[in-house]
Amino acid sequence: MTRFLLDTNTVSAAIKGHPNVVRQLEALPTGAPGISAITEGELLFGLAKRPEAKRLASVVREFLRCVEVFPWDHSVAEYYGTLRAEMERRGKGLGAPDLLIAAHAMALGRVLVTSDRAFGQVDGLRVVDWTA
Repeated sequence: MTRFLLDTNTVSAAIKGHPNVVRQLEALPTGAPGISAITEGELLFGLAKRPEAKRLASVVREFLRCVEVFPWDHSVAEYYGTLRAEMERRGKGLGAPDLLIAAHAMALGRVLVTSDRAFGQVDGLRVVDWTA
């Protein structure tokens, strides 16, 4: 079974009710989708910037209760260090959170679900876009 790591933009699309994203999530067995602790941090940062958005906060927190959040650990840090050095050698760059999430997906052997085309710069990263 293919296992997926959802990028922040995919979680946002799901929360907004994007039909293709919702359909894909509903078709998956329990445990197939998960998110990085980095994505969790980005979601919580978004909520902190909008403390008045009570409904959004409720939906995000419910989503976080329903999905597995993978911790950042030593093996992921090792993957990140190697990936970042390789990207710099090749003159390629991603924003810090994106590079952390890419490394996390690769370390876990998961397919990254994102609509961000910048991830295409990462050799060996399996990516799928459910918003297309």
